[in-house]
Amino acid sequence: MGDELEAVAMSGGVDSSVAALLRVRAGARALGLTMKLWDSGCDGESPDRACCTADHAVDAMRVCQKLTIPHFVLDLRDEFRREVVDVFVSEYLAGRTPNPCVRCNTFLKWESLWERARDLGCRRLSTGHYARIRTMSDGPGLLRGADPLKDQSYFLWGIPRILLEHTDFPLGDLSKPEIRALAAEAALPTAAKSESQDICFVPGGDYRALVRGSRPDAPLLEPGPIVGPGGVHLGTHQGLASYTLGQRRGVGVAWSGPLYVTGMDPGSNTLRLGPQEELDVDRLELEQENWLVDDPWELPDTAVQVRYRSAPHPCRLERTSFGTLVHPTRPILGPAPGQSMVVFQGERVLGGGVLSRSRAAS
Repeated sequence: MGDELEAVAMSGGVDSSVAALLRVRAGARALGLTMKLWDSGCDGESPDRACCTADHAVDAMRVCQKLTIPHFVLDLRDEFRREVVDVFVSEYLAGRTPNPCVRCNTFLKWESLWERARDLGCRRLSTGHYARIRTMSDGPGLLRGADPLKDQSYFLWGIPRILLEHTDFPLGDLSKPEIRALAAEAALPTAAKSESQDICFVPGGDYRALVRGSRPDAPLLEPGPIVGPGGVHLGTHQGLASYTLGQRRGVGVAWSGPLYVTGMDPGSNTLRLGPQEELDVDRLELEQENWLVDDPWELPDTAVQVRYRSAPHPCRLERTSFGTLVHPTRPILGPAPGQSMVVFQGERVLGGGVLSRSRAAS
């Protein structure tokens, strides 16, 4: 490892704490960086909630003290508001379904945080993500984490390819029980800390309240008609921004069979419901693309993962003048515009993009 300085992104959780532990044990000359992202007014009564960034920064500092490495807190609130929160709200108000974790990784960890790390003299960045980087014939490759239950490679497709050689994922070959055991054995202050399942700026998971609070006069927050099969009027929705394509629960209408959100018409403020088969699509159009290999369109055995927990679907990639088209070999249950479409070849992440629109299967 020598004298090369490296940064460890530390959220104050057990995963990033163990990532720092492993880098120190490997002989790295490391420092911890914690991002201050969001002021939420938490009262401190629930220290494991994702919104309590001040508490998390203290936990990260205590871990760094235990490991005898420097710790810095970086104020990235303006960048986080601009690149993640404002985009999240705007996307929902446009009838799309964004993925804020992807944007945070791309624009905060591998842009703003990386720039600050370089200013401090760091040449590498480690994080607590469950993913792996391996040397391939064409350079560093991003692979799934070894533990399929914790794999987070889906959220990392936006990392600039040039930064893969400067990135480490120390947890990539480990499982969560192994992480807990390492933290306990080292007596890290975060060893028993629970995980939050919330979006960090939406404690409790009520993103609709955030959208309404940010833009209370937006047209997509106004009530409107719900239309079912055959154009039947089924009721009144509470604003199109409260729904997402493919949603079944929480629509609040009665029908003889299951109904899903199959479309939203902002012009008439209409929410359209239909059976599941109306959601089947056989072409995905991408935007905001980022590729981690040369010519992914020429590679065989590719598969697209359209949701974090969904199985990859075998597909064919087509390069066009306006972007990449993804053709699943069989129709799939369509994702919503704004979601990440991540392309794999086996365990390797080839790259991906954001879904701009899809075509219904004929």
